[in-house]
Amino acid sequence: MPCKRRSQRKAAQASPKRSKVEIPPAEELASAATAEPDVETPSRRKSQRKAAQASPKRSKAEELASAATAEPDVETPSRRKSQRKAAQASPKRSKMEIPQAEELASAATAEQDVETPSRRKSQRRAAQASANRSKVEIPPAEELESFAPSELDVEMHTEESASIAVEEVSEVKKVHSGKGRTNRKGGAAANGKKAGAAPQGEKEKLKEEPNSQLTDGASSANDGAPQKQEDASDAEDTECRFLGDPIPDEEARSRWPKRYQGNNRKAAAKSNDGEEIRLAKRHYARAEVDGIVYCLNDHAFVKAEEGKENYICRIVEMFEATRGSLYFSARWFYRASDTVIKQLSTLIDGKRVFLSDVHDDNPLDCLVQKLSIVKIPLNVDLEAKEATIPACDFYYDTHYILPYSTFKELPLDDQNNCQESSSTISTDEGDMAVSSCEVSSKEVAKEDEVRLLDIYSGCGAMSTGLCLGANLGGLKLVTRWAVDLNEHACNSLKLNHPETEVRNEAAEDFLSLLKEWKNFCVAAGLVGSNDQNQPYSDIFNVKDEESEDEEESEHDNEDDGEVFEVERILAICYGDPNSKKEIGLHFKVRWKGYGPDDDTWEPIDGLRDCGKRIKEFVTQGYQSKLLPLPGDVDVICGGPPCQGISGFNRFRDRENPLRDVKNKQLLVFMDIVEYLKPRYVLMENVVDLVKFAEGYLGRYALGRLVQMNYQARMGMMAAGAYGLPQFRMRVFVWGARPTERLPQYPLPTHNVVVRGVIPLEFEAHTVAYDEGYSLGQLENKLLLQDAISDLPEVGTYEHRDEMPYDKEPQTEFQRFIRLSKEEMMGSSLRSETLNELLYDHRSLELNKDDYDRVCQIPKRKGANFRDLPGVHVRPDNKVEWDPDIPRVYLQSGKPLVPDYAMTFVGGTSSKPFARLWWDETVPTVVTRAEPHNQAILHPEQDRVLTIRENARLQGFPDYYKLTGPIKERYMQVGNAVAVPVARALGYALSVAYRGALGDTPLMKLPAVFSNKLELRSSTSSEDL
Repeated sequence: MPCKRRSQRKAAQASPKRSKVEIPPAEELASAATAEPDVETPSRRKSQRKAAQASPKRSKAEELASAATAEPDVETPSRRKSQRKAAQASPKRSKMEIPQAEELASAATAEQDVETPSRRKSQRRAAQASANRSKVEIPPAEELESFAPSELDVEMHTEESASIAVEEVSEVKKVHSGKGRTNRKGGAAANGKKAGAAPQGEKEKLKEEPNSQLTDGASSANDGAPQKQEDASDAEDTECRFLGDPIPDEEARSRWPKRYQGNNRKAAAKSNDGEEIRLAKRHYARAEVDGIVYCLNDHAFVKAEEGKENYICRIVEMFEATRGSLYFSARWFYRASDTVIKQLSTLIDGKRVFLSDVHDDNPLDCLVQKLSIVKIPLNVDLEAKEATIPACDFYYDTHYILPYSTFKELPLDDQNNCQESSSTISTDEGDMAVSSCEVSSKEVAKEDEVRLLDIYSGCGAMSTGLCLGANLGGLKLVTRWAVDLNEHACNSLKLNHPETEVRNEAAEDFLSLLKEWKNFCVAAGLVGSNDQNQPYSDIFNVKDEESEDEEESEHDNEDDGEVFEVERILAICYGDPNSKKEIGLHFKVRWKGYGPDDDTWEPIDGLRDCGKRIKEFVTQGYQSKLLPLPGDVDVICGGPPCQGISGFNRFRDRENPLRDVKNKQLLVFMDIVEYLKPRYVLMENVVDLVKFAEGYLGRYALGRLVQMNYQARMGMMAAGAYGLPQFRMRVFVWGARPTERLPQYPLPTHNVVVRGVIPLEFEAHTVAYDEGYSLGQLENKLLLQDAISDLPEVGTYEHRDEMPYDKEPQTEFQRFIRLSKEEMMGSSLRSETLNELLYDHRSLELNKDDYDRVCQIPKRKGANFRDLPGVHVRPDNKVEWDPDIPRVYLQSGKPLVPDYAMTFVGGTSSKPFARLWWDETVPTVVTRAEPHNQAILHPEQDRVLTIRENARLQGFPDYYKLTGPIKERYMQVGNAVAVPVARALGYALSVAYRGALGDTPLMKLPAVFSNKLELRSSTSSEDL
């Protein structure tokens, strides 16, 4: 089901709610616990009652601390009763306030007249526990949880206690001794960790550091900064106080209305969404801490835990709580290491921080040092950006939002204290429209062409889907360039996209060629440059035609043998086209007096006397956009292969996967992006990108985009959720220049159960509806029958590449997939007749033995090799040979049931020679069609699925032809991005390009998006 669990959503949005009070280390708690015996006795209970009566004003926190020390392992009714009595005895005290040392001494003096052995023993235990505790002593978290809810709304009930509270407030305004000092030792009491270990709300981190993240409910119930006992070593005073008059009450209530709701005697209130809000008595604009004056909107260090860097914040509020304690509210900045980038933070400048939406309250005395943090424009021109950075402690240019690990342009007014909406979804296509103050919308003329470069293009599925979806959104996206190393895939793409310049070469060679191409364009005077040292300027310093003709005439009179003259330059490449291990720049030459069969690839060094012909070629290529220059590309898409993280690779480098040459293409992809600087980037990859080595490569991909000053976000999408009968989860990373709107992820159109193992940290990156959304609005998931039941029956030895349909389409999907290219692009109405010819409907030709095995697999759901004679299935689901049945052999003499089928996955797998069934969803279309270790047999025909059947499971339109050997065509389909997913992303791109989208990371597609073209051409449909 395309819904997230509530826990996942909370982890993603993660306004972490950390307690302001430090938990004593485990060894200290253990030491305190061992001070008391584990058996409760009558004399012990009697001693406790006497102590309670002798000191009726002991605080609830002291009583709890005493209980935790005296009876860590025993919970009895008498103990709970004594705790309640102690709480009632001192209604004026803060629920979490620890008594000061003087008060403890006074209480001890008050009981000196009653001296008993049991009391002396109790005092010794209390002293020992106090010595072992940290300065801020609180009960264990489970005790806090049990008492905080019942105590949260305790009010001062009498006028007498109210007047006493006022006196206490006046004493707190100037904080002495241990308050600030102890907070600094323990770190920011509030969620200072927002700029620390778990700013993303990651569940793994929460589990690793439980003591650093108490719930805000407990800390909100604390009506003041934690009060601490004084050690002798903390004799010197530190001060924190507010300066000047309070902000006028009317203004404060207008700016921070939630702080003033309800009865101001309460410490906290609850918002509409259930979050607790600390209430304020008054707000201030200035404060002094340790002699440093801080003002609203100043930036500062906030003390972190021992051994960690101080946190970085903007002070957005200063207020006195209803019970007198002094607070500031922080809006946190994240270092790169605090974001999803984590261990790849070395990619980012150490002075660069990221503004977050995370706010929380902290005791005023946690402020450590004033900082100079400047806001600068986000700029992909790194040199220009560097020139704008003044002298400062830190600078920021990017807004970091937890859902989908989003890095985006700063809010228009980042001084405001507004938090992002809890919703992550643009609710409607109507909601995509935003006011002019939020975005300057682009007007995209229909005839304006938006140019796409597809790297690692394969047969072109990703770029095909993007163009289909973008055109539906009114954006004329065209694949102008494509690059892939597989020759057959390049031929398939060229066949279906004749307008595309398809280059069959390695991506790293393509990048080298782009750099050389720019040098030629500069040398030819076509492109300006400030670089005076141009490598090819000498080639284009040619003589005029007359002197050249005279020179040619002189050569004609010489009898030095045959002279080869360049008629024209045909092509350019970088690499080793002649397979001579001579990597470099080459031109393809047509020789004068010779035909195409004699064309050759020549290195540049052998053509330096042919400047005129080279200049003609470069000029013509520049005008026709033969190769893109920086700034020519609007969109780059691609799926760099990362074979080094494949589960089939036994020698994977888990420490640094980028050292593995098999993962090199991710670096090359990012280098191409950095060189060409497109407006938008879309990278696709397998889920192992975030699974392997703690998501190292996924973090690298985001880190590189952020390093280049691109906006970026990451999401995971399942193909079945967009109208296909296969699951196929993939990772998609969006990037956008600062001048563009960062595209959103389109929400599912079909109700499909999300399957597969996704790392806990990245679970919330799955594109899905929030919990509570009515999934009845989604279309039903597609099944195998919906996709292929209309295709003609063929055998395993079918050799035709084209054949007519013999049935009418039986489902909406089949009618849609048969549309022509023009209809799918939305440029024409429904044709009277659909495509008449079907392409690539032929299967892998099985060898005779495999064919005989397939013929004996029953034609029913769940059938596989286990149904063959001689196989016995044990109760533990493992297979073994049936001792009562002799082994059956084929005509070739080989066994009917091969040994590899019996031992596959330890004998537990049912995939060898397994049939698919009509009411099933295929897990993932693969690149190989052999039936030996996967379920790929047709439900009712004795063969594997055909190329076309696999192509339909990937969403390829029926008009899309493939080229190359049969196995190569299967590979092209299996490696492809599911076309409907790319189509949905293309529509999202068109919305972003027009600037007509909201600030949330998710958007809804138009109603019945999967059938939009068909409905659009129908007389009963409505325009969307």
